[in-house]
Amino acid sequence: MDRDLTIGQLARRAGVHVETIRYYQRRGLLHQPPRPAGGYRRYSAASVARIQFIRRAQQLGFSLREIGELLQLGEGHCAGVRERAAAKRAQIQDQIRDLQRLQATLERLIDSCHETPGTPCPIVQALSTEDELLGEEAGSWKLEARS
Repeated sequence: MDRDLTIGQLARRAGVHVETIRYYQRRGLLHQPPRPAGGYRRYSAASVARIQFIRRAQQLGFSLREIGELLQLGEGHCAGVRERAAAKRAQIQDQIRDLQRLQATLERLIDSCHETPGTPCPIVQALSTEDELLGEEAGSWKLEARS
């Protein structure tokens, strides 16, 4: 396999920063080639493809831990990959529902806010009392946001 790219060239070709490559290496997502005596590490074109895989998986919402699992499964384990993709889809659907609840809450607050001199702002009042603001409707979001 040709190893003709320095880390800087790899970064440019993959559209990431050099530190991103180093981070992926520390996380075990990208192999770090040996450093030849007195020379620079050389990366293959396959490293570009792997970084692009990682970036596309991140765009779909996969964490680096989950991406590591996908990479370990590889191409020959479609059922395992499909299972993880379905779980990610369910997680995203839950997040969308929570965001829609938050949007509805914000819309109610905005609609209730009318600038009347001498009266307190209903948005500020609602934000001052967390339990009354979201109640049970966005409970899972509140738990995730705190962790």
